[in-house]
Amino acid sequence: MVGENKKLKAEENLENNIDGELLLSIEKLQEVQDELDKINEEASDKVLEVEQKYNEIRKPVYNKRNEIVKSIPHFWFSAFMSHPALCELLNLEDQKIFKYLVSLEVEDNRDVKSGYSITFNFNSNPYFENTKLTKTFTFLEEGTKITATPIKWKEGKGVPNKVNHDKNGNKRARIDISFFTWFDDCELKDDMDEIQDEVAELIKDDLWPNPLNYFNNDIDEEDVDDEADDEEKDEDDSEDDDQEEGDGESEDGNDS
Repeated sequence: MVGENKKLKAEENLENNIDGELLLSIEKLQEVQDELDKINEEASDKVLEVEQKYNEIRKPVYNKRNEIVKSIPHFWFSAFMSHPALCELLNLEDQKIFKYLVSLEVEDNRDVKSGYSITFNFNSNPYFENTKLTKTFTFLEEGTKITATPIKWKEGKGVPNKVNHDKNGNKRARIDISFFTWFDDCELKDDMDEIQDEVAELIKDDLWPNPLNYFNNDIDEEDVDDEADDEEKDEDDSEDDDQEEGDGESEDGNDS
């Protein structure tokens, strides 16, 4: 009986030692993790400082690019239409409106982590009074605040997918969704919802940094179409020549 008690006590002491060693290891591990978190936080602040610095450096270059773009007819419209995702957002009426788009601007807040804005600049057009439409995303602790310029549609015009009236006054619904409904989507989105606006992300992170990629795609597609037409024409000409040669040989045979 005494031997069994000693054995149980020894096992209990061993378990206590193991628990104590494990606890000590976890405490040390937490100290190291706290040190890493501090370094990561400092690194994040440094990255933010660098990003802010280069945003200021990029700004005049972006302005220079916008000035050049203004001399290229329908540049942004072509870039949008060549983008595999954004092109799906423009219905036929939107495409007509986008031909009046002269420049696009994406601007981060001075504190990059606090948000950004996207601005569309239009020439005078028959659709709305605005020459500038801006959508702003502000990142707050309670969520993302989204604001946008109210569109002042001209008489008889409006967002194409909303309920309109025909000439007899009857209501008729449009089934195709307009890109311009994006400016109506303004609310405070909770962190549990989709905070990042997918359209805004596509414009800010994909289209805006190098729109020439997509504008060139549009030109390349036109070149391919032209080449295909030329090849088709050459094939047709070749077939006509073969046919003419065949007819000539047939006539020679009949004469003999």
